[in-house]
Amino acid sequence: MKDRKTEHPAHEHHEPHVETRAEEFTELPEAEAGQPPKGRKPTPEEIEAHWLKHTYRGDMPQLTLRAVGMGALLGGFMSLSNIYVGLKTGWGLGVAITACILSYAIYRTLSAAFPRLFAGEFTILENTCMQTTASSAGYSTGGTLSSAIAAYLIVTGHHIPWLTLTLWTLFLAGLGCFMSIPMKRQMINIEQLRFPSGIAAAEVLKSLHTKGSEAADKAKSLGIAGLLGAVIVWFKDSGNPFILSRFKNAGSMLTIPSYLHFPGSIGGQPLHKYTISLELSTIMVAAGALIGWKVGWSMLLGACVNYGVLAPWMAAIGAIDSKLGYREIVRWSTWTGASIMATSGLFMFALQWRTVVRAFSGITDIFKPHGSKTADKMAHIEVPTSWFLTGLVISGLGCMAVLKFAFDTTVFMGFVAVAMTFFLAIVACRATGETDTTPVGAMGKITQLMFGVLAPSNITTNLMTASVTANAAGSSADLLTSLKTGYILGANPRKQFLAQLLGIFAGMVVVIPAFYVLVPNAEVLGTDKWPAPSAQVWAAVARLLANGFSALHPTARWGLLIGALIGILIPVLERLFPKHHKFIPSAMGVGMAFVIPFFNSLSMFIGAAIATLLEAKKPQTAEKYVVTVASGFIAGESLLGVAIALLTAAGILGG
Repeated sequence: MKDRKTEHPAHEHHEPHVETRAEEFTELPEAEAGQPPKGRKPTPEEIEAHWLKHTYRGDMPQLTLRAVGMGALLGGFMSLSNIYVGLKTGWGLGVAITACILSYAIYRTLSAAFPRLFAGEFTILENTCMQTTASSAGYSTGGTLSSAIAAYLIVTGHHIPWLTLTLWTLFLAGLGCFMSIPMKRQMINIEQLRFPSGIAAAEVLKSLHTKGSEAADKAKSLGIAGLLGAVIVWFKDSGNPFILSRFKNAGSMLTIPSYLHFPGSIGGQPLHKYTISLELSTIMVAAGALIGWKVGWSMLLGACVNYGVLAPWMAAIGAIDSKLGYREIVRWSTWTGASIMATSGLFMFALQWRTVVRAFSGITDIFKPHGSKTADKMAHIEVPTSWFLTGLVISGLGCMAVLKFAFDTTVFMGFVAVAMTFFLAIVACRATGETDTTPVGAMGKITQLMFGVLAPSNITTNLMTASVTANAAGSSADLLTSLKTGYILGANPRKQFLAQLLGIFAGMVVVIPAFYVLVPNAEVLGTDKWPAPSAQVWAAVARLLANGFSALHPTARWGLLIGALIGILIPVLERLFPKHHKFIPSAMGVGMAFVIPFFNSLSMFIGAAIATLLEAKKPQTAEKYVVTVASGFIAGESLLGVAIALLTAAGILGG
């Protein structure tokens, strides 16, 4: 999951100078290929020579038509899943592991049913290219839609034309891909940054392609969870038209309500007016299982404070409309939540100054040659520097052109946005490699602050330039994570890069039309159906930088100030009391609770509690099934939920 906060030791980078022979590394076990031997630091050429000899599987099929086709198909569907989750929670979920399991199960089923059409084994490297394509389609293309583009709709009240949005999405995702080219060899080959999600995907692929029951068990559990999630959302959202057409009473009896309202009241108003209800949905519970215990209980804490204490207080003094409801409450609470998340993200970014220094000091390193003979061999499989330069010029100029002609941003401002993006993408990718965290939000906020100074009172420029930085940085980190998987398994990085580019087109074809259908106008954003918390934060920051504090209720201004202090205080407490880290709430979790309904936070807390309890009581079972089952529920409910929304919009279902 992107934007997950995980603490890992920093990896100091020192250029090695130990004189050794590459042959001395050939006795290392294959599982440790590319890793420095204990007690000595190999040279970059020795690392790459060892990887070429012991890990690289150049003769194995990988970038095949069936691999790209399967990745495009799964990635297209998962892009729907991600935009659904993004509009619901504001988060983007990595789809690589889910795609790996699904593709394995699908191909095994098809090869058994049609042995002549699907002959031959679907190799582990084909699956690697497949998950690269799927990840690109599912993650790189939809992130901007549920954040900056939705925020643009909120502040302007109208959609971006489809051609403009298509070009914007294409150039942003492409810019991120091309910017990652010079980073890969330095960060993955030489510095051996971990990219934990990439390692996890490699381990899943190894287990799937190992003969035995574990792969079948994982595929089966994901399928069952997906089916259960789909069944629940069908009986909850579709209206059961096929049952109603035959058995009217049975249809109404089998319909699952969206929420269960708790008895009781606050300030004379029923609890559900404050969104204090139980949502009958698996997707938020599953997301809670993935985010972990700390973020889960932090979200419940923030939700209790916001909806149980502050909202009734603000309603009593007139800061919130007395009719209450999610939309009325979030108009006030978004300022506090956005302030907590923005200052926390920026402050944590500042605390990672060692990462920032290493990132900028490595700018010259990423273009250095890494040897002679080995470099020649690697040049045949690594992505050429000429691709980086050509792609950077095309995608960069494309972003600048769209900014100029569609959003009336000056050429100079567009150039500054693209230039900032390159440097901030380096920092984002290094942070992902070291901590498994892609600080997309922090990158966007840095750009918004910069353009709040360069282009004051221009909300459109503020949003769209920040969109360049945030989404290109996310796309770069996504590709490097996939390339880490391929590096461990011995894949051809050039072929993986091509798979990533092809995935962009697969995602665009699906997710852009779906966005227009799911979000027909600005009124549906900020509702119970589509809370769009990420977009709310982006829009709030843009409005703040454009209009200042004068238009806000005085209590909202105090909320901004107090939220900013809380966003700084929490990271400081974590640094001062590291031994008590688990008792200190997550700033992102608390802030997020102020911009999504209470029932969302409650569901996520329940999921986190279930996963934590299972990890404590049955750790082996939890390790094997938590991620798989949670991914299945998310995939099943979100995919059918999107399908129901599309069919309802088309008039096929009555809703």
